Amino acid sequence: MLKQELLLKLQQKLSPQQIQLMKLVQLPTVAFEERVKQELEENPALEDSKEYDEEGDVFGNDTQEEYAEDFKDEYGDDYDERDSINEVDINVDEYLSDDEFPNYKSYTNNYSQDDEEKNVPYAQGISFYEHLINQLRTFKLTEEEFEMGNFLIGNLDEDGYLRRALRSIVDDLAFSQGIYTEEKVLENLLVNYIQKLDPVGVGARDLKECLLIQLRNRNRTEEVELAIDLLENSFDAFTKKHYKKLLAKYGISEDELRDAISEIEHLNPKPGKAYGGSTRIIEHIVPDFTIMINQGELELTLNGRNVPELYVSREYAEMFDTYKKTENKSNEQKKAVLFVKQKLDSAKWFIEAIKQRQNTLYATMHTIMNYQRDYFLTGDEKEIRPMILKDIADIIQMDISTVSRVANSKYVNTPYGTFLIKDLFSESMTNEDGEEVSTREIKKILSDIVGQENKRKPLTDEKLAKMLKEHGYNIARRTVAKYREQLNIPVARLRKVI
Repeated sequence: MLKQELLLKLQQKLSPQQIQLMKLVQLPTVAFEERVKQELEENPALEDSKEYDEEGDVFGNDTQEEYAEDFKDEYGDDYDERDSINEVDINVDEYLSDDEFPNYKSYTNNYSQDDEEKNVPYAQGISFYEHLINQLRTFKLTEEEFEMGNFLIGNLDEDGYLRRALRSIVDDLAFSQGIYTEEKVLENLLVNYIQKLDPVGVGARDLKECLLIQLRNRNRTEEVELAIDLLENSFDAFTKKHYKKLLAKYGISEDELRDAISEIEHLNPKPGKAYGGSTRIIEHIVPDFTIMINQGELELTLNGRNVPELYVSREYAEMFDTYKKTENKSNEQKKAVLFVKQKLDSAKWFIEAIKQRQNTLYATMHTIMNYQRDYFLTGDEKEIRPMILKDIADIIQMDISTVSRVANSKYVNTPYGTFLIKDLFSESMTNEDGEEVSTREIKKILSDIVGQENKRKPLTDEKLAKMLKEHGYNIARRTVAKYREQLNIPVARLRKVI
């Protein structure tokens, strides 16, 4: 039986413009530059050069100070709720009447006057793969052997290791190259040719083989011979630093063992990394913010270099005015004017989103800078205050997710280095004086204690906890272990030296 009823439901939706803004806020500088270029290519109503009107003024000229007043909240109040435009569902004349918009929305300036450098440097050179292939060509190999050697080199990872089993490579050669061979043939190519290439150690199948290849290419001194023996016959005891067992097994003195270990420690466990033209793409970090100290005061600038100034096309605006004034429009004219109107609206929305992105980033980073003022003035990590996302969100009256988007993907350039903004956030802990201190401060003290310890008798986690307590931080042993692991500090046994 059919029944009619009234249902009241409250639902919150994000407009396409709000979604666009959130996506732009999340983008780091380089990705943002690419997004702007993409929009310029897709929207003909958006331009990156200045247009002049009949009086000679820049179309839509404005300054950052003027439009900053319009940034009232997280996403602004200037967006309307139109999702998309369907010519069937709307009255064209009513839609066209909604064409007035303030000049400040028709252009955006994406960079600071302090940003003089407009280009990002790029590294150039031959790849790690090409470097090895060029060397392989110097050997007298048949065409088939060269193809197999080429295939083996192609299977090396960025560290220079061959992680795949030769059996699998034999199968791949048969299926993809039509070359039928055996494991012993590949073994011969790997050991006698590829493992002879520079840098020494490439082509190894594990760490042990990599170190042995490098040692066997050295002058055979007593220290090198002992180091080879240690790796070949006592690799497990060596990696676990069971020095007493090694001394008893080989009947040697501590000085002799120390010299052999020194030979091993000077080897490169990742030979592929040693080559500057590695196949790994070199990522240049472009900071999104720069903090400078000028006469004892902090100055913050937002990096917008390489992003052009954006304007709404005057040509499209004039075209729209012409179409709008035309009476008795045909269907084709209606479609044309709807297209022009949509592109103009899209250009306005994009420019406004960029302006709000600038204000959101600047407001967030400026608040973080003031919150961590003592650290930015001194560079001392002990001055970092406990700070969580909610602290900043409450001050700038934005959502925590917005602050998170800024902090997780943006870099800041300071007098003390360039680092992720999220590294400034840390939990708090109360010391014996009842003061709240940052966990980063505790980690810094822990790192200093480990750095000053006697490496012949390294401190256990329990002893580290006692020493931290002496500094006023009452921390459990398991918490010390957690902080130590976060700092990539190994356990006491692995920090021991002979």
